[in-house]
Amino acid sequence: MTPTLYEWAGGSEAFRRLIDAFYDRVESDDLLAGLFPGGVSEAHRAHVTLWWIEVFGGPADYTATLGGYERMLAHHLDLGITADQRRRFAETMSRAADDAGLPDDPEFRAAFVGYVEWGTRLALHNSQSGAEVVEQAPVPRWGWGVAPPYQPS
Repeated sequence: MTPTLYEWAGGSEAFRRLIDAFYDRVESDDLLAGLFPGGVSEAHRAHVTLWWIEVFGGPADYTATLGGYERMLAHHLDLGITADQRRRFAETMSRAADDAGLPDDPEFRAAFVGYVEWGTRLALHNSQSGAEVVEQAPVPRWGWGVAPPYQPS
């Protein structure tokens, strides 16, 4: 059986390392730190970790305990994210994946970067004042796409 991206990455601990590495970088980034006045709280890190776990095929705890897609959308409305911030976010997340020791095989990283690009572009759109947004949707469940992981037989 093909593992989920969540399983391939190393489970909950791997995603927590990812999110901590990401926000550690964000807090010292001149372009992104302003989106998190006063720094990134432990609660925020824990909630975002649950989101990523669910998106990548792990337990649906973000939906069960925090409100799912609608809650994530609410956090982005009217933030006014810029195109430069979106690009920096994506670049920083990719670097954080390296920092956190996530798998670096091309298949995993293609799926990972695919989600980062999709999610940041959606967040950019949804953050603009007066944006027409999809108000209700399921949390995305990201998969391997067209290139499943290579596993020697």
